[in-house]
Amino acid sequence: MTWIVAYIAAALVFGLLDALWLGWAGNNFYRPHLGDMLADSFRMAPALVFYGAYIAGMVWFAVRPGLAGGVGNAALNGALLGALCYATYDLTNQSTLRQWSTTITIVDICWGAFATAVAASAATYIATKFG
Repeated sequence: MTWIVAYIAAALVFGLLDALWLGWAGNNFYRPHLGDMLADSFRMAPALVFYGAYIAGMVWFAVRPGLAGGVGNAALNGALLGALCYATYDLTNQSTLRQWSTTITIVDICWGAFATAVAASAATYIATKFG
């Protein structure tokens, strides 16, 4: 039951944070930097595959150590996981695409670290209380 609670909590917290971020950043940050590279509309299927897999990775690599060692462990591992995953995406884009903003790379890596740390911490706390 702990793992289910952790997964649901991580999904809800990360989903809320990312929805707030993307709701603001889509038009205010990404579109000015990326312009025509962005799709005209959001594609739900690939997003659901990403979120499902990413949350599972967050639970395994950040929440699981947090359950054994405390919320601080979850936060640290979440920040590292988020930075690494978002860096993989952004630095690959920056190295292979004709135009990719260094500003986007830096902001995305920071966002990934922050959002994953917060979600992993919250999921660890919730799973220890209700799992």
